[in-house]
Amino acid sequence: MKIKHPSSTPPKSVLDTSKMSEGQRAALEMTEAARDERDRNSGFAASLFDGAPDTSTLLPFPRQTLEDRDQGDAFLLLLKSFLESHTDPDAIDREGEIPDAVLEGLASLGAFGIKIPVKYGGLGLSQTNYSRTAMLLGGVCGNMAALLSAHQSIGVPQPLLMFGTEEQKARFLPRCAKGEISAFALTEQDVGSDPARMKTQAVKSADGTHYVLNGEKLWCTNGTKAGVLVVMARTPSPTHPHATTAFIVETSMPGVEVVQRCHFMGLRALYNGVMRFHDVRVPVENVLGGEGRGLKVALTTLNTGRITLPAACAGLAKYCLEVSTRWARDRVQWGQPIGRHAAIADKLARMAAHTFALEAVVRYVSALVDRDKNADVRLEAALGKLWGSERGWEIVDDTMQIRGGRGYETADSLKSRGEKPEPIERFFRDARINTIFEGSSEIMRLFIAREMLDSHLKLGAAAFNTKLPLKDRALVFLRAARHYAKWYPTRFLPFSDDRDDINLHPDLEQSMRDVRRLSRKLARHTLYAMLRYGPKLEREQLVLGRLVDIGAEIFALGCAASYAQSKVEDAFSPTAEVDRVTSLVKYHTRLVRGKTSRLFRELFNPADHEGYALAKRMLG
Repeated sequence: MKIKHPSSTPPKSVLDTSKMSEGQRAALEMTEAARDERDRNSGFAASLFDGAPDTSTLLPFPRQTLEDRDQGDAFLLLLKSFLESHTDPDAIDREGEIPDAVLEGLASLGAFGIKIPVKYGGLGLSQTNYSRTAMLLGGVCGNMAALLSAHQSIGVPQPLLMFGTEEQKARFLPRCAKGEISAFALTEQDVGSDPARMKTQAVKSADGTHYVLNGEKLWCTNGTKAGVLVVMARTPSPTHPHATTAFIVETSMPGVEVVQRCHFMGLRALYNGVMRFHDVRVPVENVLGGEGRGLKVALTTLNTGRITLPAACAGLAKYCLEVSTRWARDRVQWGQPIGRHAAIADKLARMAAHTFALEAVVRYVSALVDRDKNADVRLEAALGKLWGSERGWEIVDDTMQIRGGRGYETADSLKSRGEKPEPIERFFRDARINTIFEGSSEIMRLFIAREMLDSHLKLGAAAFNTKLPLKDRALVFLRAARHYAKWYPTRFLPFSDDRDDINLHPDLEQSMRDVRRLSRKLARHTLYAMLRYGPKLEREQLVLGRLVDIGAEIFALGCAASYAQSKVEDAFSPTAEVDRVTSLVKYHTRLVRGKTSRLFRELFNPADHEGYALAKRMLG
């Protein structure tokens, strides 16, 4: 890889790839080349990792306009009524199928085109209202939530809206809005998150009119029901041997085959399958985003699509909190309701605080998209996905524990015994995939870590680059030293912009001060990690993961505090509501202090390397 002189325009990758294997180098260079060219150090999330929180987009909390809220309310009222009267989520889970009548009903409501503009036949609703829809579905039926999310968040509509030509939008968006299901085909048998190993390939015809597509895709959600797909394929050339391109492929095209429908522990009505493409002739007009830009299409689509998953988790969390609170109030053991026992009370309090923060995160990130359709929210969406999916799993797990045997028992069995059929067992199975879907927690931590280190790498990574002359490396080192000589002291002293918090509720003011204090501490410890490990830091995945988890906790706390302040300022909020939200955030702040303190304390844990050595011996 060519590394330019540090005084010239920086390369897309600032990492030294000279000591990497060919496969590692190819994967890294592909990913780095597809990274967004926009400023990567702007916004609240990015600034947290730099120790200088920029709350300009957070305070005041971005409010949904009255008109936009009314539009969302009208749709959600219709959808909720339809779900209650025309769907049976337990039957869908039991039979592994979403009835055609349900699909037709959802289509008639416009649920397949929520964000598609009206001129293409969609509802034209905002990202916030789309996220509110995901919240509603998340607390009702994971199968329907997955179907509509995969169709709109990562299926054809989203990448088409972001990268499609006007002709492509006019051709495909009306079909999607009317209910023709779409899907996104990226994963392969031996590829996973490594784009350099992709085997599906498209070769341009001699006359330049079409591509011939061959390959096989695994775990294509909605694939077995889809009429149209976005397929990622390699389009190698002498100068770009690992180039990828995104194609719009209709399943009616000769050579497109559903090999097998995949079945899972949860989401039993998920239309997920193995798709095979054999000499499929795809017109050049169906190239999405330009030849060779497929990875950028994929990464950008996934960035935006990730917002939907924590939204569904928020809906699930709300449902679980409602069930757990009711059961803890009504179930009596040892002479008092179980909610009065400290062990159960602790779970309820954590569930309540995390549920509120989760909704705050979803609403904040959604509002950023509504404010600017081209907003760079990849870091916010990734933090929301990581933190939201893990808290969502904890909440459903705690709900099962609180419900005991009735949590483990199926809704059908409960109903047959005359008890209320709370489907915790179904939600438990369905929720487990959320920490894996659209980027596992482990991959999310590495993705966020790369963004977290970006400004530091740009400044000083070249000092460790063995491809550069020693003189150039020395100049980079001196430049970085001058920068950190000024930067480091400011990460100890309170910033003058702490005064931005003086109009907050007293409890929330302290929470925001904690956000700033913890952000400064995170920035210092990130620098310590870089100094300790140097270029080997990228191998210290457990250290990076702890730094990312600290950042995610701070991010969620900031969102929760600002969201609560908007409730305080709401003229229609009764005193009881103000007390409720401030108490939730005050308690959440204590949780964040405790968790981040432990993560900072264990940042450089000697057991990490011992465990790694043990695992290596186990692997042989």
